[in-house]
Amino acid sequence: MAALRSAEIRTAHTASLSAADLRAVRELLDEAFGGDFSDEDYEHGLGGMHALVWDAATLIAHGSVIMRRLLHSGRTLRTGYVESVAVHPDHRGQGHGNAVMTTLEAIISGGYEIGALSSSEDGLAFYASRGWRLWRGTASVLSPGGIVRSPEDDGAIFVLPGSAQLQSDGELACDWREGDPW
Repeated sequence: MAALRSAEIRTAHTASLSAADLRAVRELLDEAFGGDFSDEDYEHGLGGMHALVWDAATLIAHGSVIMRRLLHSGRTLRTGYVESVAVHPDHRGQGHGNAVMTTLEAIISGGYEIGALSSSEDGLAFYASRGWRLWRGTASVLSPGGIVRSPEDDGAIFVLPGSAQLQSDGELACDWREGDPW
């Protein structure tokens, strides 16, 4: 664990988190998003690696990276997809979000071809300031019925290019999942 001011950051796979840890994650996400974080949103952040910032026994920041497949230019890319990034409102502006993202970006660079995420309006400047590139092409979903455009996601998707070559004006399609696909 690395020290972050008076807090500590640790990483763990979902399988290594206790029931109490998972409750703390859910409570933090509900608090940070003002109750606008669905059960499906929560599920999307499970099954991968988590970065958790603890201040004593209180979880104050979290993010996870899960494995997804994105389709681009006829290739399926092994993608580290960032989910559930949140900092408790009482602890914002102290570097905890940066610590979470630094940890997740290291995981992505070590194990995936690219990184990707979908940002809320509030997070756009934060991710851009970290070197994430706003996707300028189109967004789609590889649904059970085939590839379907998702124009509502245009302008909210960021990529962290790794070893894969991306055409920034091309189409990027994510794999299907329940709830918000991106």
